[in-house]
Amino acid sequence: METQTFAFDLIVIGAGMAGYVAAIKAAQEGMKVACIDKRPAPGGTCLNVGCIPSKVLLHSSQKLHEARTSFQSHGIYYDGLRFDLAQMMARKDKIVSDFTQGVRYLFRKNNVTFFQGMATFISPVSLMVRGTEGEAPILTLTAPKIVIATGSGPLVFPHIAIDEKVIVTSTGALSLERVPEHMVIIGGGYIGLEMGSVWRRLGARVTIVEYMETIVPQIDREISAAFLRSLKILGIEFRLGTKVLEVSRYQDGATVTLQPTAGGAQEKIAADVVMLSMGRKPFSEDLGLDRIGIQVDEKGVIQINQYFQTNIPSVYAIGDVVRGPMLAHKGEEEGLAVAEILAGQKPHINYDLIPAIIYTHPEIAAVGKTEEQLKATGIPYKVGKFPFMANSRARANGETEGFVKVLSHQQTDEVLGVHIMHAEAGNMIAEAVMAMEYRASAEDIARICHAHPTVSEALKEAAMISYSGKTIHL
Repeated sequence: METQTFAFDLIVIGAGMAGYVAAIKAAQEGMKVACIDKRPAPGGTCLNVGCIPSKVLLHSSQKLHEARTSFQSHGIYYDGLRFDLAQMMARKDKIVSDFTQGVRYLFRKNNVTFFQGMATFISPVSLMVRGTEGEAPILTLTAPKIVIATGSGPLVFPHIAIDEKVIVTSTGALSLERVPEHMVIIGGGYIGLEMGSVWRRLGARVTIVEYMETIVPQIDREISAAFLRSLKILGIEFRLGTKVLEVSRYQDGATVTLQPTAGGAQEKIAADVVMLSMGRKPFSEDLGLDRIGIQVDEKGVIQINQYFQTNIPSVYAIGDVVRGPMLAHKGEEEGLAVAEILAGQKPHINYDLIPAIIYTHPEIAAVGKTEEQLKATGIPYKVGKFPFMANSRARANGETEGFVKVLSHQQTDEVLGVHIMHAEAGNMIAEAVMAMEYRASAEDIARICHAHPTVSEALKEAAMISYSGKTIHL
């Protein structure tokens, strides 16, 4: 059967956040663009089985938790509180479907041609696209420029068989048909803590096993310690400084064999569901990269220069498949930037100011340096901390857990890092990113008028403490 061939100015492999943004932006810059993805619906991991569905379940489960724990303090009483997991999941699926259909609409609006299938390089300027089940080639696409934006997937143990029912990744954890009696999560990072929060609020016993001595070790230690206390109050159990030796499946569940990293007796714990959450790996296999000589490191990360260009001049790469944090908003910025570069523009991304957020309750949000990083590099700094217990809006809302921490240079007062633990931390961090992008001082933030009463005033007051050692409401 003769293979059809289609020519474009640009082909983007992957329709996740990085890929679909790159495709749309390039089309807006006047290019004829094709975007290929293995899923029938665009949106990648983020929209289909990541950011969006997890945030839907986090929000739904938090509403249930508030109804159980805090409604009465507001004078709200009820009888017979219950929840319907199937309806909760259906709402999640509907929102995901709406978003993916929204991306399809944006493709049509901007004249981006979408193909479902598995792309493999034939040459530096051509791709073969097969059906997702490995059927014969369905078409060939050619373009003088190709962008790889294939994203990432869960990092798993090779000897553990994942069925997404009992032994699951984050994908399976987003679609469980019942609340497990006991869920063991291997990995105390962002994804594990978010999914652990969801299922704990819904009634599961949750145990998180983490190899390191602290959860999310890359965040500020003071924030991490406060965060751990909060999650323990929620009822999540932790095995820190513990390694997993084995996960054994039996008919209705699994057994996890643990051992402290410092040595000691092994422990076996039984679970209905075991979730693997040890990080993510780039999707760089099965693309035929070796056929055209694209350089990939031992972890599967595609090597690029400052312009997102691989060692093959016609091929570029962005998002989770290249260096840097595996965050949707980082990929989105790279998608915009690579399209502008291909259009002859000169964009810039400040990788030191990519915010990080954990969407638990309270949320954790951070940008810039941690105290530990500043100490390690010998940079002199000042600290300003302000608790939400002293913030009027937080008190009015009953959301007083957490604090803002501002780190500024001891001599210049330039803000070096901002770390927030609060129910609205994810929205609050944007102000800090903006301030730091323009190299604001702590005094600059402190002297900007913040509306009252708002939780953002806590950032203002932490900045006041950082630059002057004094504030008004503490």
